[in-house]
Amino acid sequence: MNADWVLDVLADLRTFAKQNEFSRLAEQLDDSILIAAADLKRARKRSNERVEAHEGEARIAHHGLGSREIT
Repeated sequence: MNADWVLDVLADLRTFAKQNEFSRLAEQLDDSILIAAADLKRARKRSNERVEAHEGEARIAHHGLGSREIT
C-alpha cells in the first residue's frame, strides 16, 4: 500500500499553519513530516526484505534445492 499521501496531508496542514501564522504548529508539522518520511522508508525496506525472502523461498522450492537427482 502506498502511504505517501500522508506526507501530502501533513504538508497541506503545514501550509495552512504558516498561512494562518501558527508558527509553533508549522514547526511541529515540519518535524512530523521528517518522522513520517523516515517511517515510510523503514516500512518500505521491511516490505522489500519480506518480498525478497519470499522470492528466495519460492526459488528454492521451484528448483528443489536439497533434493537428490535419481539416475
